[in-house]
Amino acid sequence: MTVKKALVQADLAAVDDIGWAVRLLAATPTHEHRDPELLRRWARAADAFGSALAPVACGARIVERDGGLELGLLARYTSRPPTVELYTDTVELAERVVDARGWRDWYPPGSVRAAALAHEAVHVHLHHGPAKAALKRALGHSALRLGRLRVPGHVAGAEEVAAHAYARTVCGLGRSPLLLTAALAAETGHGAETETRTGSAAGSTPPPARDARREN
Repeated sequence: MTVKKALVQADLAAVDDIGWAVRLLAATPTHEHRDPELLRRWARAADAFGSALAPVACGARIVERDGGLELGLLARYTSRPPTVELYTDTVELAERVVDARGWRDWYPPGSVRAAALAHEAVHVHLHHGPAKAALKRALGHSALRLGRLRVPGHVAGAEEVAAHAYARTVCGLGRSPLLLTAALAAETGHGAETETRTGSAAGSTPPPARDARREN
């Protein structure tokens, strides 16, 4: 291992989970000029919310295929019919990256696949159920205020942070999948386009939410 590579690896792990969540939010459209402290507050709130969610079953059909590295995807959810596409080549690379970086204590064998499925399951839960409104309330962002009336606002990227925190918690990971996402981006050269496009493990900037498709 070169000195330069060792420094890059150390730098990735030196950023804590909230730090990676802040970076995800900062790279999300609409947040370009946000106060860093506001982003950190939202990141903490979303992380705490996701960590506290009760386990959610993945009711969608699971289809495993390759081609994820070319697309820059680990998993993708489509709603018609409800299906999670899991890209095995990206999962396999993620497992190799974990071993190469000495992160196996944080990400046990098989946990990449489990975290990807957990991530997608909670996206569905947050997108279609009352938990979506609960997340907005937890973030404390107001879209509109009229006297005492406050309308909770949407925070782009917060659902992604919550999903990562949920996956970390229910899968018993030592670190957020966001760290592994950053490592995969460095490995593949996809950068911010790899993961979510972020979610479960391969990049760090989420796309706008779409009813028909959720990519990670």
